[in-house]
Amino acid sequence: MATFSTSDLSRRSGDIIAEALRRPVTIVQRKKPRLVLLSVEDYRKLVARADTRKAGTLRDMPDALFEEFRRAVDGYEREGKKR
Repeated sequence: MATFSTSDLSRRSGDIIAEALRRPVTIVQRKKPRLVLLSVEDYRKLVARADTRKAGTLRDMPDALFEEFRRAVDGYEREGKKR
């Protein structure tokens, strides 16, 4: 990934944008990465690969899985009482 400073960004924005259209570009400020500039196509690919898991509740859990979960919790509880 190409790296440019924030000063470069203000002086060479056209070059940096052209590079970002080819591949993502890191913008650093005071030697620390602060931003990533990337094309819309790269952004869409990144978002499409993002984790699509959703949080649920115990009420949403299928009965068989809930029973397995309950047995595991009971087992941990019994182990804890033995100590």
